[in-house]
Amino acid sequence: MKVVFPETPDRADIDRSIEFSMLPEGAEACVAVFDKDAADNSGFYEQIRDADIIINNYVYFDRKAIDAMERCRVISFESNGYNEVDFDYATEKGIGIVSIGEYCVQETAENAIAMMMCLQRRVLEYNRSVQENHEWNCFLCPGMQRIEGQTMAIFGLGHIGQHVARIAGKGLGMRVIAYDPFLPPEIAEGLGVQLVDMDTALAEADVISVHMNLTESNRYMFNRETFAKMKKRPFFINEGRGEMVREADLAWALETGVLRGAGIDMLESEHPDVAASPLMGKPNLIVMPHVGFWSDTSHYLVRKYCVDNALNYYYGKYDDVHVIRNGLRG
Repeated sequence: MKVVFPETPDRADIDRSIEFSMLPEGAEACVAVFDKDAADNSGFYEQIRDADIIINNYVYFDRKAIDAMERCRVISFESNGYNEVDFDYATEKGIGIVSIGEYCVQETAENAIAMMMCLQRRVLEYNRSVQENHEWNCFLCPGMQRIEGQTMAIFGLGHIGQHVARIAGKGLGMRVIAYDPFLPPEIAEGLGVQLVDMDTALAEADVISVHMNLTESNRYMFNRETFAKMKKRPFFINEGRGEMVREADLAWALETGVLRGAGIDMLESEHPDVAASPLMGKPNLIVMPHVGFWSDTSHYLVRKYCVDNALNYYYGKYDDVHVIRNGLRG
């Protein structure tokens, strides 16, 4: 059995001791580096040629990469998402695509709430005022509103969205609505959440919190047209994927006051040119480097689960795989 961990150059030296320790005795394991800016990635294609298992995160497996593999049975994603692959082509080639279900629900939900609370209470501005300007002015940030009674609209009421709903509803006393056309209504009802259509969610929200997986249908869902439908100048939180939000349009919404503020855990690219982003320097914006999932606990679990998924699929223990995204079994 050969297990390959594809990586980008900036992550080539990441510690893989946890994953390697979980592989069966005799398994061959290696890290294969793909540099999208390099003229020659032949070494990468040679390393994946005889791979049985790919455990992936940030390297996109296009048709060329898939065709380069002679015997791969499964691509296991080290995440909830699974967008770094030509999904249809991998399925056509009989390669299983699996990903992790729950490993960072609490962390990601807590991060969304933390960003919202910092924006609502103007924490960063007050902190800068005191520590950098040595001001002591409680009237620095007028117009703050009580969070209790505000409406939060959650886009994507999966496990993370549901945990956000519990914190916001039961914990903070917010009214919670959600847009999720795929969710059984009884799940929302059990949480005390009202399912609404997209335009209603945009119009009624004081806070919008995004927790969807990235698909072709929601890529750049949040653009200038969408932001313009937000009637109450909401706070905007993104803990989904960066490519759901067009950065230039989010910058416009912040500059024009269409949004009161935003907290985002990612930019459009997972490897952005940060200085070139139109979002930099916005005082009403919090940007985090896709760290919402992070804790010591989740760091261990994500590494354990991606290997568990890969091995269970490889050995035909399909019922023990967290999620088989393309439904292939064997």
